[in-house]
Amino acid sequence: MKQRVLIVEDEFLIALDLGATVEAMGMQVAGLANDREEALRLAPLADIAFVDVNLADGPTGPEIGRRLAEEHGIAVVFMTGNPEVVADGVKGAIGVVQKPVMPSLVEQLVKYLAARQVGMFAVVPAQMTVFT
Repeated sequence: MKQRVLIVEDEFLIALDLGATVEAMGMQVAGLANDREEALRLAPLADIAFVDVNLADGPTGPEIGRRLAEEHGIAVVFMTGNPEVVADGVKGAIGVVQKPVMPSLVEQLVKYLAARQVGMFAVVPAQMTVFT
């Protein structure tokens, strides 16, 4: 199943790099968002979302992640330099990885999340902290 990935990241070069990795896997980038408004507008187009904590409109990532998961059924993983901000978990989100994130980890995450979305067994990437 071809997954559509939403990238919620305010650092444009990081967002482009993530997008290139996703596309190289044969997946579709649902869009790039750098704030809450854009992320929620693009939400209906996505199956998976990588969400930073601190965005152009402030530390809105946790709220965005919760809303994407709860309101749209999107598989959400936070990618942040500040994983302690979401260390207690965010309702509906799956987990967090610490930046910088290498392309190989992005590939592992997409494969894991895609399998999880369709109820298949998948190995959790070692660098990801899973929320309980």
